[in-house]
Amino acid sequence: MTRLLGKLSPAVCLILAACAQDPVEKRDSGSGAAGIAEVNSSLPPYEGGIGAGGYLHTDGRQIVDANGQAVRLTGINWFGFETNNYSPHGLWSRSLHSFLDQIEELGYNSIRLPFCSQLFDKDTEYPRIDAEANPDLVGLSGPELMDKVVEGAGERGLKIILDRHRPDSNEQSELWYTDKYSEERWISDWKMLAARYKGNPTVVGFDLHNEPHGSATWGDDNPATDWRLAAERAGNAILEVNPDLLIIVEGVQKYRNSWYWWGGNLEGVKDYPVRLKVANRLVYSAHDYPSTVADQAWFKSADYPENLPAVWRKAWGYLVEEDIAPVWLGEFGTTYKEESDKQWLAKLAQYIGATELSFAYWCLNPNSGDTGGILNDDWTSVNEDKQKIVDPLLAPLIL
Repeated sequence: MTRLLGKLSPAVCLILAACAQDPVEKRDSGSGAAGIAEVNSSLPPYEGGIGAGGYLHTDGRQIVDANGQAVRLTGINWFGFETNNYSPHGLWSRSLHSFLDQIEELGYNSIRLPFCSQLFDKDTEYPRIDAEANPDLVGLSGPELMDKVVEGAGERGLKIILDRHRPDSNEQSELWYTDKYSEERWISDWKMLAARYKGNPTVVGFDLHNEPHGSATWGDDNPATDWRLAAERAGNAILEVNPDLLIIVEGVQKYRNSWYWWGGNLEGVKDYPVRLKVANRLVYSAHDYPSTVADQAWFKSADYPENLPAVWRKAWGYLVEEDIAPVWLGEFGTTYKEESDKQWLAKLAQYIGATELSFAYWCLNPNSGDTGGILNDDWTSVNEDKQKIVDPLLAPLIL
């Protein structure tokens, strides 16, 4: 998930960060280069079923299927693998199959599945689930449980986008590495996952790192901070293992003197596009939120919310409007209680419809502190007010 924003002093940002904590999205400054966490090298091979349909690729602003027909990934985030539960949240009360059935019934065609690098550590705890509701998951490690989510999604025609959300299960990081999880480890995890799910087009894309921000730069050629170069290194390494995957690259927080949401600023692509060795595999991603998550200057404009399309166009929408590359709106969500939030979501829904964006709504879970979820606190019933806004934007299953 996202929080912080532009044109604020570091001190104010720290205050807002402390106030905006929720049970699952904490922060870490993220620095250092040495990786000392021991990866679990003895994971059993993936032996699940093969998903239906084919892989996806890109053509200008569009994502297209194996036949070259334009498709849209219109999904939902289901978080938990990135937390110290090491499993999608809610499995403590319901079965995995009931959740996947509900996602399909609500009309989503894909799931963004956040995880942390720590999930693959040798000493990571086993997932926390309700054994009575999920007897088939008892005794599985976190990676093996991920296999079950992939397999269940594939059986229903749902696509999976894996999202490296955090290095460890406690906090997000500004950069793609920390003092415990090196760039080498980050890339090796992605290569492992690329090999693990190779040949299974249920898993169509890798979201390389969630919400680069703070010290993350774009296009300045600093190997320690230039997110664009890091995305190229990881993306090309992944494509050497599985050339069929979509490589999803989020933006940064600040480009030159322009500030935006964490991971949402893609202005630098105009001058410094990501370069992959396999053509037609690159998708850019942005995140966007309302004023109740964190205030921004554009929410105070006299012409709000009519000013919002211009804000989005400047930060990331130009890539679609100018037919440069697809943009997948990887996160957007709201508690939908304040009038300003309702205006924001209505205007964003109009923009998504007009530009035919792919997206993943944040989120299924009701326990996101900033936004709540599509599900209510009982983890079963649906927040119909939110769902009725998202529903007209949903595209069919990609078969």
